[in-house]
Amino acid sequence: MSDKGRAFINIENVVASATLKQQIDLNAIVRVFPGVEYRPEQFPGLVYRLKKPKTASLKKTMYEPEQFPGLIYRMDEPKVVILLFASGKLVCTGAKREIQVGIAVNKLQQILELKNLIFYEGTEKPRLPPLPAKELEKERLKVELAKAKLAKEKTEEKDEAED
Repeated sequence: MSDKGRAFINIENVVASATLKQQIDLNAIVRVFPGVEYRPEQFPGLVYRLKKPKTASLKKTMYEPEQFPGLIYRMDEPKVVILLFASGKLVCTGAKREIQVGIAVNKLQQILELKNLIFYEGTEKPRLPPLPAKELEKERLKVELAKAKLAKEKTEEKDEAED
């Protein structure tokens, strides 16, 4: 029997949800970023508006609570979009493989810790389960190959433009 009559499944997008198991201290974000508006009696999130460019919050983020109650963070590597809510819960979209979700959530947690935007009760920080080393290495190699291919294409385009 040929493959023509068979169903074919191709994973194009994975949506996953996760939690950092901590509340996000929005008052701390207000203290760190001037121009942030936080009125919990009106809305349980914060608002940060810039006049130019018209954008919000941390770099590569958008937060407009009148339209959507979560902060939208576009991560470059892995190339995913994370929806982050004040409860500490998040949704990760755009990943092509499960390992990318784990990498993205770990990376987000590190970014929030580095900028002192997440606080933990007690002495121990909750950690996500460790990512499998073999899968991490495969993902790292894929990223390196993609970057090398992009650099080669740019070099070739530059060479063609010079000719």
